[in-house]
Amino acid sequence: MPWISRNLRGKNVFARAHPDGSLIVDASGRVDIVYKYSGSAKIYRAFAKNLEPPMGTSETAARDGNALLPDFPETAEVPPPIEVETEERHRDPKAILVYTDGACSGNPGPMGIGVVLLDAGQRREISEFLGIGTNNIAELAAIERALDAITPPDRGRTIMVHSDSSYAIGLLARGFKAKANVELVARLRQKASDFTRLRFIKVEGHAGVPENERADELARRAIQRGG
Repeated sequence: MPWISRNLRGKNVFARAHPDGSLIVDASGRVDIVYKYSGSAKIYRAFAKNLEPPMGTSETAARDGNALLPDFPETAEVPPPIEVETEERHRDPKAILVYTDGACSGNPGPMGIGVVLLDAGQRREISEFLGIGTNNIAELAAIERALDAITPPDRGRTIMVHSDSSYAIGLLARGFKAKANVELVARLRQKASDFTRLRFIKVEGHAGVPENERADELARRAIQRGG
């Protein structure tokens, strides 16, 4: 799909558009945007109502087919457009809520993961020992295990993944370049692309968030069992 120039609160951005120049708006009213027209640009989300024609340009001119830019080539370093939030806003009441945590006894050392999945009153917990590795691997593996646990028919629903790992969220949702665990990150990004409404919620670790604390407990129990 092509891109079209838009103004977002005084800044020029490029928004994903249909061939006729109209914005591609998802169910939440948001549009994929980039701040520079480049295949290496990070993809963000913005509300369509906040995207205006470039300053000095009419709506008709902005949607002229000649103003459209072709889609840039895909690159391995561009992650899927995953939304990152620091709080749960606009929660979809039908969303699947996911809490993940990875633990490591020593770094490197024995690793464990904990996952809590909540779906319409149904609860599923996962606690697995992974062997020897690092805390960062455990955090990524916990998210991967959670995504694997969601069946294909549910991957079009809103999935809200809660994690206290800035490392994992940075790699999977903010376009950070992987300097280690490259294969694991690439595999996770590929799996994430199978979800249409995958959102990340950054939570503070050991801050009394009940399900996050439970995920941590499940990860540590896995280490005790497996170590």
